Amino acid sequence: MATSYDGLCGIGELAERAGVTVKTVRFYSDRDLLPEASRSAGGHRRYGPEALDRLRLIRSLRALGLSVPEVRRVLEEEDESGGRGGGGGTLEAAVAGRLSELGSELRAMRWREAALRLVQECPPGERAGRLRLIGALSLPPSTAPLVRFWRGWLPARMPAPAAGAFLDVAVPQPPDDPAPGQLLAFARLNALTLAPCPGTAQPQPEAHRVSGARGAAVLYAGLAEAYELAGVHLRRNRDPRPGEALDGFVAAYTGAFGVRDTPGFRHRLAGQLAADPRLDTYWELVSEVRTPPGGRPEPTPGAAHDWLLAALAAESGAFGGTGEAVGQGTSPRQSKRRGSPGLGAYAERPPAP
Repeated sequence: MATSYDGLCGIGELAERAGVTVKTVRFYSDRDLLPEASRSAGGHRRYGPEALDRLRLIRSLRALGLSVPEVRRVLEEEDESGGRGGGGGTLEAAVAGRLSELGSELRAMRWREAALRLVQECPPGERAGRLRLIGALSLPPSTAPLVRFWRGWLPARMPAPAAGAFLDVAVPQPPDDPAPGQLLAFARLNALTLAPCPGTAQPQPEAHRVSGARGAAVLYAGLAEAYELAGVHLRRNRDPRPGEALDGFVAAYTGAFGVRDTPGFRHRLAGQLAADPRLDTYWELVSEVRTPPGGRPEPTPGAAHDWLLAALAAESGAFGGTGEAVGQGTSPRQSKRRGSPGLGAYAERPPAP
């Protein structure tokens, strides 16, 4: 690289060969990333033959987005290794950290893009409302409001593993690359969970107050198994029917309350499960968040609960709040929703055996 008699070059020549400005070379020199070999009689910086490769390495690291302190640590490790290259652990850690940051930045950009498309594609009369929904979200959004909503619903002393298992199912994770419709559904979920309980509604169902923390844990564990079984039927578009899924559904309640499974209990259970329109809406929005455009919705606990409740009502001949019988073969999507999906809330105390 050097052209002078002493094998050194000036700052201008080094900058020209590296394709950078003199100001850039001076910046790295002043921070001891690019040591100068000496100074001329006039006080000008002089650089040795290795300076060009070092400057190119610095530029490469900066192009990857590494900060000056990170570049310094990489260079120090390079110097300690005798310039043998290979990067080492410092470079690997810095690159991994930058990749993580970049992934978060790209995810945020995709959520912002979905928000912009949502506003662009909606009718003018709906834009103000959608802007309010979007404005209440961070992008990408946090699930904290949804978790707080369910924490307020679940018994305070419910065992942590049981509560965690339920939250894993009940709280949808924001998709990495959302469609505008998925963003809108998540924004509506956020607004729903932040809104106060309507009227005189209680934050917890009567079932929790009666069964206690232990009974609620038994109830939710049993319901989870029943919902898995009901999900098989839902994926095959089968009408509600008696069977293993329904038996597990009823067993979740009998186990939680320490009563026997009898025809009378089933009849009263079908009639006493309380309606909660907020939860109907919640599970519908969860399905929209989790279903990519053109995809087939996976059964949610809400859909499974509706299916099982319809099967229970058909088996017991119970009547809904409107006085209409839920007959054999009635789809939960066709009948009026009556249950609190996934929760088994009671309007009153649980039915006697």
